[in-house]
Amino acid sequence: MQKPKRILILGPESTGKSTLAEDLAHHFGEPWVPEFAREYLEKIDRPYRFEDLAEIGEGQVKLEDQLAEKAQKFLFCDTDLRVIHIWSEHRFGKTDPWVLEEIQQRKYELILLTDTDLPWEPDPLREYPELEMRQYFFEKYRKLAEQSGFPYLIVSGDREKRLKDAVTAVDNSAIQS
Repeated sequence: MQKPKRILILGPESTGKSTLAEDLAHHFGEPWVPEFAREYLEKIDRPYRFEDLAEIGEGQVKLEDQLAEKAQKFLFCDTDLRVIHIWSEHRFGKTDPWVLEEIQQRKYELILLTDTDLPWEPDPLREYPELEMRQYFFEKYRKLAEQSGFPYLIVSGDREKRLKDAVTAVDNSAIQS
């Protein structure tokens, strides 16, 4: 059986990653991997610590690999270890070596980078509603997307435009491989 092509949706807080992942999964009739950190952080009921980030990363990887077994053609990943890396560096000034090693080993067919042009949606787990901070994180994610060596596309606009552009990019990635 052929492995599904993993499509990574990456971007700052409140930029429509989960919505896009779910919309793509629905469009293609394939699974999507939710953000493990959300569930983890809701359970701990305290501010997260450096050690929590590696545990969140391990949970994200495990969830992604489990759902890949259910996918036929595509697996849509709402985030990956790059997010753990960015937050770890921002908050603690360091990243667990395991996270960095895993980033190098995990492969994606395409990265869809979500732009900051959507309005901020308040959420108790989100930390930076200011547009300049959202843009700061966007640039960090763009740099990681560029360095990854994987094709990437910045998706912007309203929900329908994002989905249309993302579907085209996913279809094109399937044709090229």
